[in-house]
Amino acid sequence: MNIQNLLTEARDASRMLRTLNDDDTRTLLENTAQAIVDASGEILKANDRDLAYMDISDPKYDRLCLTTGRLENIAADMRNVARLPAPTGRILSETIRPNGMKIRKVSVPFGLIGVIYESRPNVTADVFALCLKSGNACVLKGGSDAFTTNRALAGVIRRTLEAHGLPPAACTLLPPGRDATAALLSATGLVDLIIPRGSSLLINYVRDHARVPVIETGAGICHTYFDSEGDRDKGRAIVTNAKTRRVSVCNALDCLLVHESRLDDLPFLCGELADSLVVIYADAPSFRALRAHYPRALLQPAIEGSYGTEFLDYKMSIRTVASLDEALAHIARYSSKHSESIVSQSPAQIHHFLETVDAACVYANVSTAFTDGAQFGLGAEIGISTQKLHARGPMSLAELTTYKFLIEGDGQIRP
Repeated sequence: MNIQNLLTEARDASRMLRTLNDDDTRTLLENTAQAIVDASGEILKANDRDLAYMDISDPKYDRLCLTTGRLENIAADMRNVARLPAPTGRILSETIRPNGMKIRKVSVPFGLIGVIYESRPNVTADVFALCLKSGNACVLKGGSDAFTTNRALAGVIRRTLEAHGLPPAACTLLPPGRDATAALLSATGLVDLIIPRGSSLLINYVRDHARVPVIETGAGICHTYFDSEGDRDKGRAIVTNAKTRRVSVCNALDCLLVHESRLDDLPFLCGELADSLVVIYADAPSFRALRAHYPRALLQPAIEGSYGTEFLDYKMSIRTVASLDEALAHIARYSSKHSESIVSQSPAQIHHFLETVDAACVYANVSTAFTDGAQFGLGAEIGISTQKLHARGPMSLAELTTYKFLIEGDGQIRP
């Protein structure tokens, strides 16, 4: 079908979703979650076909790979969203003017949300669940390397929508290829909002070419600063978790900043990284501190390109700093404003870090791996916004709504 027709049908479907009440939405999401579990064989076969074309050593392989367990987690996340309070219809403010006009500011859906993403089929289910719960239809544009998997998941969703008497176009998957991307980016009057989720290259492309409003999410260049007053045991656990828990996600650690007075602790802080074969790009002081303690094959001198890089791999850079202010200056220069952390026992240092760092999520003595809607108690998320307009941080249900003013009176006219 013509892309323009697909987008028009999705827009029409978005209007029908406004008739759903929260009980309808909850039931639909719970039934969709069960349908995904029931269709796991079909979905996993589709996923195997996509995986056959990807090198297993590619960090994106883990993002793309589905298992029975991961499908059950996807279904569980959908059920969690189903149980959350609906974000629409909330009265955000209410006032009565001197002339008797009653003005209410009420949360409402955007309407039709387009999401462009890469090799993460779980995003297909997450986006649908969050959009439906917030009263929005969705247009999905996944990467070509995951298209067979995305088509299988979207097929299950669309069949469930139809079984509930709703238009399948409420979850529209666009075909692979740049023509579909270009049509989505220029769909003014049809698509209300576009959210890119993926690499900085993808986000930059969408921002530079979109005619539809964009909220940027995804790119994470994350730092952890180990302060002069840092606790060794906490630092080791946080660095290991933030770097190795899952390297292909945007909240993974990319750069460790270490105070020069704590270089002797660096072998301990990085001690468990070698077990995961993490390659470290170290500046001269940290290289000397690690040289006799870290596998030589995994230790390399840092270059300028080692900083400001989202590795999405078992790789990490280290830079030595002389003060908290120097660490803050490094973060200000290289951060993508996603997630930044300090490890310190000094309340003053922690306060200064939390107040000064300009990022969506700023941590003290916590792994950056927690930047996630579910971990924040928000249910699933559509992405992590790194900008400052409308939404910042995990974009969950509340961030998928806008508002309108409802004005009621009794014949008032303006003098």
